[in-house]
Amino acid sequence: MQELVVRRLLIDLEQPFERHWNGGDAFRTALLNALSMSFPLGEQFFIDAVRAGVKVLPEAEQARFAAEVQGFVGQEATHRRIHALFNAQLASQGYRNRWEARIARRTAQLEGADPRHAVAITAATEHFTAIFAEFLLAHPRWLAGAAPRLQTMWLWHAAEESEHRSTAFDLYAALGGDHRWRVRWFRMVSFFFVTDALRQTLNNLWRDGHLFRWRTWTSAVRFMFGRDGLVRKTCQPWRAYLRRDFHPRQQDDRLAQQWLQEHITQYTLVGRRPI
Repeated sequence: MQELVVRRLLIDLEQPFERHWNGGDAFRTALLNALSMSFPLGEQFFIDAVRAGVKVLPEAEQARFAAEVQGFVGQEATHRRIHALFNAQLASQGYRNRWEARIARRTAQLEGADPRHAVAITAATEHFTAIFAEFLLAHPRWLAGAAPRLQTMWLWHAAEESEHRSTAFDLYAALGGDHRWRVRWFRMVSFFFVTDALRQTLNNLWRDGHLFRWRTWTSAVRFMFGRDGLVRKTCQPWRAYLRRDFHPRQQDDRLAQQWLQEHITQYTLVGRRPI
């Protein structure tokens, strides 16, 4: 099992930030704003999923997972709190979070279901966030021009997503989850995650008055399909999840560990939270 620590980020999100905070780029700002809008409810779903999953394990297995799950819960709870503060600034700028309602409707449909389903969904989404995290860490130029506190927020979150990328996956395996359902949920999560992110990004751009500007979409094409673009760099690690022998730890997390070591003054370590 992996040792996960909880970090308190030393940044101030109570102060307003610029509307196009990501280097003045409307598209990159709108996309990351959209992702942030999904995090508070999404992170709570992950917390609830792993808590429910570990409780149905045999006692010996519960003990084996206890420390890692505590660290996972603490990290995700911290992400939820930080992005709630960030999202409050977005709301004050006039943006509307449409994604949360879709998350709430879908998660409500899982009430009373086998807890392995929620854990499989969590593992699938964690893979999505982990490969996006590695993308940001490997290509920090996509955050160039952002205020230092916001760069820190996104790269800290990215590093911790990479760090705890295997917790839900290992829990799913311990619960007896099979490959067929793991892949089935991953395909469904992929569809909904991409379409929801696109819908919220478009809504953000519409409210921003930048949806139909040429500059917006040239930036989008570069970010998504350029030489160092998101699709090009994440397609292969996305496909890796479909392999029967896949495990999240097969993917390199050195950039995450390096960022955490080099930015140790940006956070403090806190005690683990109880499950």
